[in-house]
Amino acid sequence: MKFIVSSSALLKQLQQISGVINTNTVLPILEDFLFEIEANKLTVVATDLETVMKVHMTIEAKDSGKVCIPAKILMDSLKNLADQPLTFNIDKNFGIEITSDNGKYKVMGENPDNFPKEPQADEANAFTMSSSALVTAINKTIFAVSSDDLRPAMTGVFFELDKKGITFVATDAHRLVRFTRNDIKCPKKDSFIVPKKPLTLLKGALPDNEDELTVSYNGSHLFITHGSTELVCRLIDARFPDYKVVIPTDNPYKMIINKGDFQNALRRVSVFSNKSTNQIALAISGNRLQLTAQDVDFSNEGNEGMACQYDGEDLQIAFNAKFLIEMLNGADTSEVVMELSTPTKAGIVKPSEQNPDEELLMLVMPLMLNN
Repeated sequence: MKFIVSSSALLKQLQQISGVINTNTVLPILEDFLFEIEANKLTVVATDLETVMKVHMTIEAKDSGKVCIPAKILMDSLKNLADQPLTFNIDKNFGIEITSDNGKYKVMGENPDNFPKEPQADEANAFTMSSSALVTAINKTIFAVSSDDLRPAMTGVFFELDKKGITFVATDAHRLVRFTRNDIKCPKKDSFIVPKKPLTLLKGALPDNEDELTVSYNGSHLFITHGSTELVCRLIDARFPDYKVVIPTDNPYKMIINKGDFQNALRRVSVFSNKSTNQIALAISGNRLQLTAQDVDFSNEGNEGMACQYDGEDLQIAFNAKFLIEMLNGADTSEVVMELSTPTKAGIVKPSEQNPDEELLMLVMPLMLNN
């Protein structure tokens, strides 16, 4: 079997899917790419058994066939080659000879019959959305996904489908993000949980533009197709917690503050906070916000004041500064609104203005104040 392909085009496609491959896997074949050639079309597949990613590209080939090629050595060699046509010759024992303008390289492939079969989209429901809508939803929620394997339902993003739109929710029990899009029509009311790894891979592989992509799902898997890239992942088989009961409906105090100034002040003051809690106390009175951090063990202390617009009673409340900084990244406006009530109730962070097609709500649990 023989085919010719551009080195830079091949590298670009492989970089999109190489993130699927785990380095220390139990099955050595999972460290390979599966190359399938059929009538001038090359399909490359990577999998870790939970997630499958594949790309299609046009090549020069007379015959069809399959081979598994070790991913690391192939990627490393392509990165060091200038853009040129490469000829791949595969013998019947899966030995691979790669010929470039100046050299020949040999690598031992593996039998493609041992490569895991990918799941099929049986009885799947499908809908379309723009690539940027999915990329935005992932960016706004993925940071709040839990890494606690004892609570598997929280280790992914919850997709809540409705005929009127789609809601993405992520929580790690300390904070929660809910992002709703009203411009996506789903076939029916439904819900499922998508793990973090495939979402991170999608974020890197999908363009942030208005390209249309197809999302299909069944009881066990999610399938996403965009142009020449496809992703299949196993859904998390667990019940997502009832997030609606956590969101307070009556936070009467409102603080409007400049996002950039607030974020920078949090970064500066949090340097002096306790490294395990990252606790920062916010004292709000009138139109002043005072940020205080202390690390009693090392006698460190940081204080900073700034202006804000506040409507409510004087309040002292403490939060994890790292969580607040990450959440503020999700707001695309120059000002954010914080809705608060008492020092023990969750605070809500929202952008000062929302697009008509989308709504973002971020919730963060307070910490006990150090008196």
